[in-house]
Amino acid sequence: MLMIHHLTLTHRRDRRVLVNDFSFVLGRTDRAVLIGEEGNGKSTLLKWIYDPALTEDYIEADGVRTLQGELLGYLPQELAAEDRSRTVFEYFSRIDAFSEAGPATLHRMAADLRFDETLFYADRPMESLSGGERIKLQLAGVLLARPDILLLDEPSNDLDIDTLEWLEEMIRAFPGAVLFISHDETLISRTADRVILLEQLRRGTVPRVTVANMPFEQFRKERSRAFAKQEQEALSERREEKKAMEKFRRIREKVEHAQASVSRQDPSTGRLLAKKMKAVKSLERRYERGHEEMTARPEEESPITIRFERQRAMPAGKTVCEGTVSQLCAPDGRVLARNLTMRVRGPEKVAVIGANGIGKSTWLREVAGQLLGREDITACYMPQDYGEVLPYDATPVEFLAPSGSREEATRVRTYLGSLKFTEEEMFHAIRGLSGGQKAKLLLLKMSLTEADVLILDEPTRNFSPLSAPEVRNILRQFPGAIISVSHDRVYLREVCDTVYRMTAEGFIAIPFGT
Repeated sequence: MLMIHHLTLTHRRDRRVLVNDFSFVLGRTDRAVLIGEEGNGKSTLLKWIYDPALTEDYIEADGVRTLQGELLGYLPQELAAEDRSRTVFEYFSRIDAFSEAGPATLHRMAADLRFDETLFYADRPMESLSGGERIKLQLAGVLLARPDILLLDEPSNDLDIDTLEWLEEMIRAFPGAVLFISHDETLISRTADRVILLEQLRRGTVPRVTVANMPFEQFRKERSRAFAKQEQEALSERREEKKAMEKFRRIREKVEHAQASVSRQDPSTGRLLAKKMKAVKSLERRYERGHEEMTARPEEESPITIRFERQRAMPAGKTVCEGTVSQLCAPDGRVLARNLTMRVRGPEKVAVIGANGIGKSTWLREVAGQLLGREDITACYMPQDYGEVLPYDATPVEFLAPSGSREEATRVRTYLGSLKFTEEEMFHAIRGLSGGQKAKLLLLKMSLTEADVLILDEPTRNFSPLSAPEVRNILRQFPGAIISVSHDRVYLREVCDTVYRMTAEGFIAIPFGT
């Protein structure tokens, strides 16, 4: 059992409170999901729960974490910088449980996670692996230690669909408690029995944590119904208050008028009017108390707002992509796939799925290299590694308003505000932002161009379950073509016209879900 007592987390840099007086008990068999908008502190909270020392350099923490001898297993959102250059074997050699594990255990772990067990001993640098391969290996390292409680930060990121289904089963069957962060709505719906929602209300100045002991879909529906009911009650009370105040104002004006008109030679009438005015003021104080006790309008952190407004509709017959990559190779020369033929015309929205390590991101990078240089289209590219296109030392305002003009900077700050950036975050280096905030920047940058082709590698993976429906709607309504790699099953169903599975011998068009 894991207990958190009266925890408050405050950013040292801007004094923003992420969590205020939060108490929570994670039971021995709980499956709790931690959700919230990008930058609200989910990863920081999970990291503090695992080891408070990991957040000391940027967070002030006041609170107590209590365990009863349980071993914690922690999967961070990103591979540690010092591990990126290590080979796979060097990475595992530093894990005690790996050296203690027998061949049968390693074989079973590799089979469950769908990779060749020889990868444990590979001399390839961890940073050379695909995002999904890195997640699989990190998960293997965590699970080999046989923890009692799993703390998983975005375990679904970049995993292929087969492994996502294994992950769902693993979370459901794990013998201990699981607390995880995920943006995969399908995974959350199929596994979580408790929901912890982190919000930043009133432009990021008031933190709120909501704990619901129910599955995610039930939480979403009940929250929506409760907010609608509260809103209706609040509006009804305000309508009644308005009617009462109108009546009160007429009474007060009548008494004030009579007081102003009474003759000084008529003291008895004056005393009577003074009593009436005293009663009017008493009634006013009663109305004021009633106003304070009225049902509050419901507060919630609204999802992001962004629109593609400068883009022109693409003609249906326009050739966007037509060609064959005869041989796709990894940076180390390994052949990943052959005969990759893709034809995209007009405003088609295409997605590619496939096993981790098959080369989807490598292929998409080649497509981007071809399309970004075309003069007959305007293409924008969102890579899996945002650092390929984002200037990490620049601020969001500098990135989006390169001219430096006051007018452009003001306009950009308005856009960033609609994406839930605080004033402080607008002027901090991009490298310090969360993955979701970096994704927001790239989407906003694209919306400010006249792009008619979007090349997107896992476009929804860093958006919360609250913002993801809005992002899908934005992409569904985009008037141009989209060529993407994704494992987001809701995105594949709702946005894409065609889904291809990449294999070692080419693409196969599939009806998604089969």
